[in-house]
Amino acid sequence: MGRIKAGIIVFLGTNCEKDTKLACDYMGWESEYIFQDEKIKSGYDIIFLPGGFSYGDYVSSGRLAKMTKAVKTLPVAKSLIIGICNGFQILCEAKLLPGVLMPNSSLKFISRNVDLEFNNSLIKLPVAHHQGNYVKTENIDVFMRYHQDINGSEERIAGIIDKGNRIIGMMPHPERAVDRTRTKDGVKIFQEFEKYV
Repeated sequence: MGRIKAGIIVFLGTNCEKDTKLACDYMGWESEYIFQDEKIKSGYDIIFLPGGFSYGDYVSSGRLAKMTKAVKTLPVAKSLIIGICNGFQILCEAKLLPGVLMPNSSLKFISRNVDLEFNNSLIKLPVAHHQGNYVKTENIDVFMRYHQDINGSEERIAGIIDKGNRIIGMMPHPERAVDRTRTKDGVKIFQEFEKYV
């Protein structure tokens, strides 16, 4: 297979698109931005919905972003689709992933590095969210779990995957832990993404 091509959707209020692009560059992928009002063209191996506060989280996290042209034209089952933090919230709001993301059980914004259970090992990634308390609405495949309960998520779920449609949603930020001195565990997540391409 040739070089992986990734598209990164930029919404009004997104703040992690640059980190996501830098992570793609670090991995040696080709990447470019897709703006929220664009129809997504074919040809992307991976499409990211990055973190941030799309539309300022007005109404509720991801509820307005789900109505954008980019989200409505996501090539489901053709590209690997990855929602990180606010992107995960958007995918759930758009019913592309099951479940609901509720306010954290502490009702406080959480911003710190946390331990996660991923592929039978412990890794450390940053989280930064107020509405990351995941509630299942059906049986799902877990992509990663919090090692300890940090926000009330059911079964300590930090990320899920729809293997059939190749859609991943996760609250932690692997793109912030790729080329850093404290932790580079995000590389392990991006290497996992490559397996689904």
